[in-house]
Amino acid sequence: MEHLDVLVVGAGISGIDAAYRLQTEHPQRTYAILEARDAIGGTWDLFRFPGIRSDSDMFTLGFPFRPWRSSATISDGDSIRAYVRDTAAEFGIDRRIRFGRRVTAVAWSTQQQRWEVQVQADARTEHYTCRFLYLGTGYYRYDRGYLPEFPGIDDYRGTVVHPQHWPQDLDCTGKRVVVVGSGATAVTLVPALAERGAHVTMLQRSPSWLISLPGTDPLADRLPGWAHRLIRWKNVAVTSAFYEIAQRLPGVARKLLRAGLERQIPDPAIIDRDFTPRYQPWDQRLCVVPDGDLFRAMRSGRAEVVTDTIHTFTGTGIRLASGRELAADVVVTATGLQVQVGGGMRITVDGREVDPGRTLVYRGCLLSGVPNLALCIGYVNASWTLRADLTARYVCRLLAHMDAHGYSSATPEPSGDVGERPLLTLTSGYVQRAAGVLPKQGRAAPWLMRHSYPRDLLSTRFADVARDMVFTARPMRRAPVPVDAAAPDPD
Repeated sequence: MEHLDVLVVGAGISGIDAAYRLQTEHPQRTYAILEARDAIGGTWDLFRFPGIRSDSDMFTLGFPFRPWRSSATISDGDSIRAYVRDTAAEFGIDRRIRFGRRVTAVAWSTQQQRWEVQVQADARTEHYTCRFLYLGTGYYRYDRGYLPEFPGIDDYRGTVVHPQHWPQDLDCTGKRVVVVGSGATAVTLVPALAERGAHVTMLQRSPSWLISLPGTDPLADRLPGWAHRLIRWKNVAVTSAFYEIAQRLPGVARKLLRAGLERQIPDPAIIDRDFTPRYQPWDQRLCVVPDGDLFRAMRSGRAEVVTDTIHTFTGTGIRLASGRELAADVVVTATGLQVQVGGGMRITVDGREVDPGRTLVYRGCLLSGVPNLALCIGYVNASWTLRADLTARYVCRLLAHMDAHGYSSATPEPSGDVGERPLLTLTSGYVQRAAGVLPKQGRAAPWLMRHSYPRDLLSTRFADVARDMVFTARPMRRAPVPVDAAAPDPD
């Protein structure tokens, strides 16, 4: 049974970031990364559907310790995957990764003051122990996307594919493709498939808010490498400002987004019907359309958007509630994700099973009642990496505090009634379905998860790490020698 100071689960953006911070700020500690798949990249290695790209700008999605150097603001999946892989190689992190190892269960022992970790590696089971466990596993299932029950789908004779498991040999050239969904995946797929020669219909039950942004940042080519940090902060400021406007003045945000749509779609009736959501901006994530590629595909005649509901599948397509039938050779079910915590592993503390959905999240990364465990949960209104890096830095600060005071474990415990509310406040389907799965948050710090990078940056560096935290002193390695009161003072 191998023992390490820290075990990181997941070799995606979260895991690579955590590893860098650990080996930079705590070089004396031993650590390893356990990755269930056979490659680095996490989400960016899993998703391979046509057109896969970032839905956040790359200057904030990139690591702060290795800034994104390209001028591409919205980048393709292959480039992101290579960037994450090259970052791991540059800092020697790739040598710490154990591939093909899926963590199935973790058990904390108060007596031993450590985690016991059970790992499935092909046909065998491995066991590790560690003092601290860091879960960089994201919050959705890799093996299965969400697929609602569609009436008549068994009668359909065409090809049905979920974007999470895109067949690499699927050729859509000259075919009629219906993409069911209106989120970021659907908005990405439609122009990509149209460009590859398919005729694509995006079938949406209701519209999403779309925003067209430049695919490149001209400043990136004009400024030296160090100035990319300025671009990062510029993008943080712009994103944060618009989110605050949407939260405080939703009517203003709606007008701004509509004005952007009017520059792409001259017919206001189409905007009213197909591009005006029922929810307020930022009640769900905005869908970015780089360089207006979706609208360009619509103008070319290779793509259309239909707002309707599915009555039933037929042998050759989909019949809608309006009576219209969409002929389809391929149906892409861009219907969302299934949410889980910790990659679905079983978590126990002294034999008591922990249901993450019944815990409270502490400073956005620790769980109430669970010692020495952190998990990475990204922002809903900004790039994942911004929050991932703050989480890794906070964990390093907590470990340093424990070292300085001789503590072996740290367990967040509310000091009173801190309230309870959903962790993610979005109205997106995958968030609503996960209401009982994800941890909850409180109504005030340190139990409140604020989606504000500038404020979280300050709290990561300066917040009291001992607040609402129960520490256990590290046991002495040997019993103290009793002092004979009658013995003479050696001095």
